[in-house]
Amino acid sequence: MMQLSELKLVVASNLIKLRTGAGLTQAELGAKLNYSDKTISKWERGEAIPDAYVLTQLGEIFGVTVDDILSSHDAWQPIETEAAEEEHSYSTDMIIAIAVLGVWTLALTAFVALWIVDLIYWEIFIAALPLSVLVYLILICAFNKRRYLQYVIALFVLTIFIALFLLLPGHPWQLFLIAVFAEAIVFLSCNVQKRPRRRRKAAPKREE
Repeated sequence: MMQLSELKLVVASNLIKLRTGAGLTQAELGAKLNYSDKTISKWERGEAIPDAYVLTQLGEIFGVTVDDILSSHDAWQPIETEAAEEEHSYSTDMIIAIAVLGVWTLALTAFVALWIVDLIYWEIFIAALPLSVLVYLILICAFNKRRYLQYVIALFVLTIFIALFLLLPGHPWQLFLIAVFAEAIVFLSCNVQKRPRRRRKAAPKREE
C-alpha cells in the first residue's frame, strides 16, 4: 500500500504536469479552485494533498479522473528551478521572435525585389501584419505559452480588420463596427469555463 508521503509526491507530480500542460499558472489554477497560489504551491511541493472534493474539481478542470491524479505514472521529479524555467522560456521566446521577424524579412525581401523592377507594393507590409501575429499565435500554442492567448487572438482579429481597412478602396471605417463585436466574441469564447456540478457559495480564498 502506498504511504501518505509517497501519495503526496505522486499527486504533486501529476498536478504539476496537468497544470503546466494546460498552460495555467499556480495563481490561475488557485482562482478556479478558490484557493490561494500558496496552497497550490504546497500541493506541488508534496507538503499537502487536496481533499476529495478538490480532487474531483481538478479532474473536471483537466479532463481526467481522480484515479489518474492519484496514480503514479512516472517517477517523482522536483519542480524545475527558476534558472531552468528561465532558460526554457528564453529559448522558446527567441524561437518565436525569430519566426515573427522572419515574416517581416520575407515581406521586405518581396518588397525590395519588386522595387528593383520599378513596382512598388506597400500592401505587402499590410498583409504581413496579420500574418506575423498568426505565426506568433501558432507558436505560443505549440510551445504551450497560453497565458495571454485570448489577447493574442484578439490582436489577430484586429489586425485582419486593419488590413482590410487599408487595402479596400475608400478605407471603409464601418468595418470597425464589426470588429467591436468580433473582439467581444473572442473574449467571451476564451472565458467559457465548465462549471463544477456542485454549487457552493463564494468564500474567501483558503490557505492550508
